[in-house]
Amino acid sequence: MEGRPGSGKTTLGLQFLLNGVRRNERCLYITLTESKRELLSVAERHGWSLDGIEIYELVPPELSLDPKQQQSLLYSSDLELGETVNMALAEVERVKPQRLVFDSLSEIRLLSQSALRYRRQVLALKNFFLLHDTTALLLDDLTSEQDDLNLHSVSHAVIRLDQLAPLYGSERRRLRVIKMRGTPFRGGYHDFVIRRGGLQVFPRLVAADHHREFQRRAASSGIAELDTLLGGGLDPGTSTLVTGPSGGGKSSLALAFVFETLTRGKQALMVSFEETKHVLLARAASIGMNIAPFVDSGDLRVEQVDPADLSPGEFGGRVRDAVENWGARVVVIDSLSGYLNAMPEEQFMLLQMHELLTYLNQQGVVTILVLAQSGMVGQMASPLDLTYLSDTVMLLRFFEAGGRIRRSIAAIKKRTGAHENTIRELSIDGYGLRVGEPLEQFRGVLTGVPAFEGPDSSLFGQRGDDGA
Repeated sequence: MEGRPGSGKTTLGLQFLLNGVRRNERCLYITLTESKRELLSVAERHGWSLDGIEIYELVPPELSLDPKQQQSLLYSSDLELGETVNMALAEVERVKPQRLVFDSLSEIRLLSQSALRYRRQVLALKNFFLLHDTTALLLDDLTSEQDDLNLHSVSHAVIRLDQLAPLYGSERRRLRVIKMRGTPFRGGYHDFVIRRGGLQVFPRLVAADHHREFQRRAASSGIAELDTLLGGGLDPGTSTLVTGPSGGGKSSLALAFVFETLTRGKQALMVSFEETKHVLLARAASIGMNIAPFVDSGDLRVEQVDPADLSPGEFGGRVRDAVENWGARVVVIDSLSGYLNAMPEEQFMLLQMHELLTYLNQQGVVTILVLAQSGMVGQMASPLDLTYLSDTVMLLRFFEAGGRIRRSIAAIKKRTGAHENTIRELSIDGYGLRVGEPLEQFRGVLTGVPAFEGPDSSLFGQRGDDGA
């Protein structure tokens, strides 16, 4: 287990031993770098008790404050190395641990003074642990990386912990399994975080490994005209891209599907990169969709994302937890612009989004992606093109009629069935969302300069006090 100081090796080593204690295994922590008091302090900050773990502070003779153990004339590296290793082996003989953490090999490397002696000493330790049926986790802080390959070749497994510092925000942590002899493992980098309670790892998502059967009943928006526009609603196992200018009604449209799902007794997840939770609840209530009771009951999970503290792996882990362990059937990501801006230094973001969407589709989830286009009226531009990843694409636009700003909605694409090729007016008020009849005298919406050439009268009849 290798990584630079601060990457999480000690914390992971303690977790490894604590898991052994829960399995009634004998566990030993041999430390050459940290004192027992420091280890207990680490455990206390994580809320752990180290009862059941033997902690042995291995202090080489030349570092001891006891005058009887100090050499008065000269230090022999051979003597120092031999005595240090013998002290460790004697403790292993005494405890006979099933799990062992040796912290750290950098001290053995320094005492060895040569690559050959270091390799032979590590081989001797390896064979000793094998004879005693001990699963040993050897920590290396990479104080010298020139002998890494020597160490890799004699180890059964090699795991690398990395800590990266972006230009803004908290650090990013990731690990990679370099080698696992005789065992299949998932390669590549896997994000992880260190919080109270230890390390939480988010394995790299491979959509092909996750598939289950699901019902094919389409998800309704609760708005008959909108469902008609979409050819009956949104099909499970598909992703829908809702795109348009800021203020065009994208989030409200996604909210309509969430609200209808909740009223049918199913769970939904909303990931918000831009709106705070209380603003989202207030906005939903203002358009006739009071989702606060569903949040209180646990049927709706609203994940407010702090852009500076999120890695792609953790984001995917949150979504997977909601789908697999909680049963979310509708997932809304609002918005993709916020998702990209949250992680500007991450690479291959579109590839990771493709993997996540494929996973959600194979889980039978209705996924709604919100993407804001730059500009309010006139020519529009998208920060990225996700239309090829989306099964359904809905386009919202502003247009002017009768001296008023209005909204339009159209279904541009739907892979899983037929849909209307008409353009309808979208209205949002205190009663909710309304979708009008097809606009036969509407032109120019796809040119970026939409215009309505019908009469000046309103396209909708005025609502009475009863909402009719």
